[in-house]
Amino acid sequence: MVVPGAVGAGGVGSGAGGTSSPTVGGSCRDVNLKCLFRWRWEYQQHLLHQRFLSSELVFFLCCLVLYGSIGMLFGWLMFNKPYVGAGGVVGLSSVGCQEDNEGSWSIGLFYGNSPFSLKPIETMNVWKNESAAWPVANPVITCASVSDSGFASNFVADPFLYVQGDTLYLFYETKNSITMQGDIGVAKSTDNGASWQQLGIALDEEWHLSYPYVFNHLDKIYMMPEGSAKGELRLYRAVNFPLQWTLEKILIKKPLVDSFIIKHDGEYWLFGSDHSDFGTKKNGQLEIWHSSSPLGPWKPHKKNPIYNVNKSLGARNGGRPFLYKGNLYRVGQDCGETYGRRVRVFKVEILTKDDYKEVEVSLGFEEPRKGRNAWNGARYHHLDVQQLSSGQWIGVMDGDRVPSGDLVHRFLIGCASLASVAAIVVVLGLLLGAVKCIIPLNWCAYYSGKRSDTLLVWERSNAFSSKVRRFCGRLNRAASSLRIKIRLNTWAGRLVLAVIFTVGVVLIFTSVKYIYGGNGAEEPYPLKGSYSQFTLLTMTYDARLWNLKMYVKHYSRCSSVKEIVVVWNKGIPPKLSDLDSAVPVRIRVEKKNSLNNRFRKDELIETRAVLELDDDIMMTCDDIERGFNVWRQHPERIVGFYPRLISGSPLKYRGEKYARKHKGYNMILTGAAFLDSKLAFEMYWGEGAKAGRELVDKYFNCEDVLLNYLYANASTSGTVEYVRPTWAIDTSKFSGAAISRNTQVHYKIRSNCLQKFSEMYGSLSRRKSEFDGRKDGWDL
Repeated sequence: MVVPGAVGAGGVGSGAGGTSSPTVGGSCRDVNLKCLFRWRWEYQQHLLHQRFLSSELVFFLCCLVLYGSIGMLFGWLMFNKPYVGAGGVVGLSSVGCQEDNEGSWSIGLFYGNSPFSLKPIETMNVWKNESAAWPVANPVITCASVSDSGFASNFVADPFLYVQGDTLYLFYETKNSITMQGDIGVAKSTDNGASWQQLGIALDEEWHLSYPYVFNHLDKIYMMPEGSAKGELRLYRAVNFPLQWTLEKILIKKPLVDSFIIKHDGEYWLFGSDHSDFGTKKNGQLEIWHSSSPLGPWKPHKKNPIYNVNKSLGARNGGRPFLYKGNLYRVGQDCGETYGRRVRVFKVEILTKDDYKEVEVSLGFEEPRKGRNAWNGARYHHLDVQQLSSGQWIGVMDGDRVPSGDLVHRFLIGCASLASVAAIVVVLGLLLGAVKCIIPLNWCAYYSGKRSDTLLVWERSNAFSSKVRRFCGRLNRAASSLRIKIRLNTWAGRLVLAVIFTVGVVLIFTSVKYIYGGNGAEEPYPLKGSYSQFTLLTMTYDARLWNLKMYVKHYSRCSSVKEIVVVWNKGIPPKLSDLDSAVPVRIRVEKKNSLNNRFRKDELIETRAVLELDDDIMMTCDDIERGFNVWRQHPERIVGFYPRLISGSPLKYRGEKYARKHKGYNMILTGAAFLDSKLAFEMYWGEGAKAGRELVDKYFNCEDVLLNYLYANASTSGTVEYVRPTWAIDTSKFSGAAISRNTQVHYKIRSNCLQKFSEMYGSLSRRKSEFDGRKDGWDL
């Protein structure tokens, strides 16, 4: 009897030991092996995806790319200077003038009828023709002038004068850009400080040197520099003045800083500070020694230390002491806000072996108001003032545009901003759900997959571990709470996201600015080692007062601006107190509302260079300084920022695009241009320009066109030079007081002027200058 299914069953059952069994079993093993490999492969892919392709990682990478791109774009727009060619920035050595955390010190020159009436050299009308420095301006010695002479320097400070007849020698500390150590440099002037010749390094030791106090004793010249790193105060004698010196004697075996020697009442006195003793207040300590000879031996004052006080009170010496009207004065430095914030002068009332007393007096020095754009805007900590044989007083002072530690300070702010951006990215991730938790639970030992019973007992009994677990849990739950409270599908939720993202962008800008943006100063550009100043002149009227206020506040802070002259053509002029200016402002009220007033002769202008700049044009101080430097190279030209090309028949006035298209220009608009005030104003008001001035009054236009024709008519060489601004904004569009609102009518009038002036003074068509003709790339 055949039972249904028995064969199948028997077959299957016999198959366990029959011939078919190996085949079936092998097939299953193959399948299991494949399944095992597939499972392992998929598991590895899953782990890979979790580790490297998780939503959190993708989100963070996207944020990194987005914020990074924004930061790079901001840095490129703000700090990249495409106009600087292969030659680099004018006047700066490729080796020297590196950013230094100690500062960017430079040295200025001052004159006065007394040590308490010192004025900077630019007020003395000292001119230097070979560099078009009309007048010469401070600083007179910088890291650039030293580096360009072959002695790489990061900064120069601690100046001391040595007067030898009509020759001035200036000794100073220079920080070597290669060794990062202070050396003693020396320069010479034979024209009363108008120009300086760098002679070289006078003294270089294996340790840091500064404060080169130079004096004469018994017809021998000595130098007593600070060398506190050596642990002793050394005296050097000149063997071949001013570059060769030999060690004369070790005066005191103490690490004294900023020391000087003065003879008073028949005794020699040595003032210095020792910051090495326990309990000494740095920059607030002063000691005195006395001797019958500057070579010693030196005995300490009975009241030593004379001072051990707050560093802002001027205990530390800040230059050479001086005698005036029979009184002795000591110069100290106030280090309260930052190291070397300012100098303070003290009148010595009692100086004996047993007692010392001094009282502070006013130096009469006017604090700079241009901030970091001034060479001494942040601090000045050293003064050496001496009386010349003529009776005039001369002084040298160092100054810095940034406070001490500015480099590190900016870096820390930049890093803090970056950390804040990272926190904002995490918050955005939590709100968007891309970041599930702030701290993964498996980072905590309690939540780890494998742990021993001993570890578990330790975890539960350890209070700190328990607190960490609770903190992580609360932090992770905060993500859910945020998403519940801020509903992203509403306008309010989207606004919150936009605000958070914008804050991140602002922080990225801040980080890039502080880390890569430099010290924020818009410094002047020297020419042949000299700086100068110019007068800023603008023409306006009552309806544009808003423009004028913003104009004065901005441009008065530019380094080389000496004075602002406002040509007031119409209405009631403002009070000077209404204008926030860092330089003197003079308002010249005109009787007639005429554009010719722009170029009227003005005997009160003290500089040769005048920047004619419309009150509705805003550009950077750096652009202004570059334009001034180019004008000093070609003072016979009109140097400006708005080029035009006058060509064709009939002549037609066109904008800058036309000049760019035809790769050249032959006119510079004087709404933003540097001129030689003497040359330009006399030319404009000459008899030959009378017909042109009448045409300007007729059209109430074209005064700048007329001046270009007058320049071209008076010279056979180039008369215009273009400098490309980084950016420029027309502020009249915001105030509603634009002079030329209808561009077509304005251009038509100017085209008529071109026809008339060409008939009067000749054509400009053959005087084309090409763009990109300068090595520095400033005319791209």
